[in-house]
Amino acid sequence: MMSPRESVNWGQMQIGPRIALIGMLVSGSLAVLKIVVGHMAHSTSVLADGFESAADVLASGTILLALTLATRPADSNHPYGHGRIETLAGLLLGFVLFSCGVAISFHAIARAGDVKMPPAAYAIWPLLISIGAKLFLMRYKYATARRILSAALMADAANDGIDALSGLAALRALGLTLYNPVRFLHADHYGAFIVGLIVMFTGVRVVRETGMQLMDTMPDPILMKLIRDAAAGVPGVDGVEKCFARKMGLKYHVDLHLEVDPQMTVRASQDIAQQVRERVRAELNWVADVLVHVEPAPRVEAEVRSGKRMEK
Repeated sequence: MMSPRESVNWGQMQIGPRIALIGMLVSGSLAVLKIVVGHMAHSTSVLADGFESAADVLASGTILLALTLATRPADSNHPYGHGRIETLAGLLLGFVLFSCGVAISFHAIARAGDVKMPPAAYAIWPLLISIGAKLFLMRYKYATARRILSAALMADAANDGIDALSGLAALRALGLTLYNPVRFLHADHYGAFIVGLIVMFTGVRVVRETGMQLMDTMPDPILMKLIRDAAAGVPGVDGVEKCFARKMGLKYHVDLHLEVDPQMTVRASQDIAQQVRERVRAELNWVADVLVHVEPAPRVEAEVRSGKRMEK
């Protein structure tokens, strides 16, 4: 895993769209395979998992578009860049997942009473292939998302993990029906219902996480400490009074309130502020920009007012 101090360069940011495109191709192939085999084998759980994979194609397409647009540079109308597109895509993905989960569960329950024959045994193979492929994609996307700090790609990785879990649920339900068709004839439909519930839960979680970013929730305390330490290491900085950060797409924008000697000239204090800005961005390349406010250090200011500093 990449350290928070390591950079997120342009080449790394371009990895996200490529992985999203790979995800689209894999999900599309799995969707076709599971829908065709599920229909031929009369397996509702395999069909449900296939439609869920089809929704993944739409999700990955949304992520691909968002990651491409999020890397566009800032302009006069978007001085903070276009990074929020990436967060909005994650939010949209959450709503899509929830809607798909509702549709899958409703369809499974509505047709549970129409079952007259058990599904064919070969319906197991698409599920096994899908579970293996999704687990691989999940690990690959998750590692890349942490490296480039992408909320949308992280949501897509979580979606792949849930796909593998839903595949396992469908596989278990299908296995029960094949094991004892008389006793567990409806298990295949109930497995599809569980797949829908899992997809709904994932959608709610993704909406919550991306919603927190849209509300400018502060990043992890470890990241905030790295920002403070980088700023405090600049000569002339007596302390960091306040430190705020908010995520804009793949990077963070930081507000810092520095404490400096109150007898310092305005030019000197601005030079320190510029050094802090440059140092934070150089050491922590996941920081897009730093807005620095300069304030008199309370302790030094009190000494000046009392005359003790002049006596020294």
